[in-house]
Amino acid sequence: MRYLLIDRVIDYRSGQQIRGVKNVAMSEDFLEYHFPRNPVMPGVLLLEAMVQLAGWLQCASTEFTEWFVVESVHKCRFYGFALPGDQVEIVVDVLSEPAENRKPEDRKLIFKATGTVLGQRKVSAEFSGVVIPLAEIADRDEQLHQFRLIMRNLGM
Repeated sequence: MRYLLIDRVIDYRSGQQIRGVKNVAMSEDFLEYHFPRNPVMPGVLLLEAMVQLAGWLQCASTEFTEWFVVESVHKCRFYGFALPGDQVEIVVDVLSEPAENRKPEDRKLIFKATGTVLGQRKVSAEFSGVVIPLAEIADRDEQLHQFRLIMRNLGM
């Protein structure tokens, strides 16, 4: 099963930063067992939401020709739980851009991300990975359609 963890993009600056939202709903199937009678969003899924948002940033910044794939998590710290009913706002910043003259599989990106609920930090991370051609993993038009849906009224 594939989890699509970004519900909305609320701000986007090509090649620089993206802000998005993950709504934690009580109906999420992962909450049933994490933890019984005390549901919290698993930290690894918060990290995955950050990585997905970085993927959207790379994709939109390259006119839907590239995607970001994480290879390493350099730092990750949790400050609290994301609970059912919470809206996690995630900000992802590009820390380094890949050299244009390298092959796509050698182009490394580094991102810094933070997740907050009502202004209170819940998670922060720094991670890196490679840029791959979007066509290797997904249909460009389908990804463009999906991005337009999560952008809503920001235009695109």
